[in-house]
Formats: sequence, structure tokens, C-alpha cells
Amino acid sequence: MPSHPSKPESTAMPQPTLRRRSFLKLGIGSAVVLAVAGGTVAMLKPGLVDGKLSPSAREAMGKIGQAMLAGLLPSEPAALQAATEAILQRTDVFLAGLPVHVLEELGQLLSLLTSAPGRRLLVGLPESWAEATVAQTSAALQSMRESGMALRIQAYQGLHDIVFAPYFSGEESWQAIGYPGPRAV
Repeated sequence: MPSHPSKPESTAMPQPTLRRRSFLKLGIGSAVVLAVAGGTVAMLKPGLVDGKLSPSAREAMGKIGQAMLAGLLPSEPAALQAATEAILQRTDVFLAGLPVHVLEELGQLLSLLTSAPGRRLLVGLPESWAEATVAQTSAALQSMRESGMALRIQAYQGLHDIVFAPYFSGEESWQAIGYPGPRAV
């Protein structure tokens, strides 16, 4: 008579379940932590000062701009620096036209980006903005763009708009893309 093999005991761990109430508590808790952390960072290191980029935000946006506009900006260091500075000046002009609530959100984003934890967690860039190369910054921005987290994707899209709107508003950019400029009326 064949023996019946004993049924193996299940070694699988019970799957944790996230119930609706737990999910809501997690969401509220995360929002509170982010609000407190963002507010604290903004107080310590503001992203905007008088509606313009703060010095630390200028450094971050300069690197982000060079990474996003790689191939469109001059490669010679002095010309690259001059082109980056021109874009940052147009960024300040661009910011002056934004509504107050958008400036507040942008200021929080820039404050977070200029802090080391924010740069590492949101952008995924371990190097400081001053030390990061264009290739490192480009790779970090690409990881934001392809992230599965909506917050990282939204932050990337916001940075994209802040870089490209000022870039395309400059006459030197029009020459690079073959746009003759607006017609005289």
C-alpha cells in the first residue's frame, strides 16, 4: 500500500494587508511629515528670496539647466557659464510673472532640492550641486522622469518648465533653433 506523503507545512509568511484606514493614516502621516520637513527646510534655506532664485537655488538650477539643455548650450566653459547666467536671469524674470501660490510651491520645491536630504531623496543625486557633473545630474533627472512616484515625476516636470521657458525666451536661443523671432507689428 502506497504511503501518502504528508502534506508539507506551508512556509509562506502571511501577506500583510493594508486596509483602507491604515492607508489613510499612512497618507495623512506622510503629508504631515513632508509638510513639517518642507516648512523647516524652507525656513532654514529658502528657495526664493524676494521672488527670485536664492544663491543656493541658482546653483541648483544652473546645474539642472546645463543638464536639461545639454547639446544646446555652448561647450566652452566661459561661454557655458555666460549662457547659464543669462538663463538664470531670465528665470528670475519668468518667476516675476507667476501667481503667488505657484511661487510658494516652487519656493518649497527649490528649498527641498537645495537641501542634502531633499537632493538625495527627491532627485537621487548624492553629490552636491557644486560637485555634480552634467552627466550625473542628467542621470539623476532621468531617474526622476522615469520614476514610479508621482511626486518625483511632478517635480521633474516643474523643473523642466522652469528651465525651458526661460531658455526659449532668449533671442540667442531663437538663433540656435532657427526661429527668426516675432514679427514686428
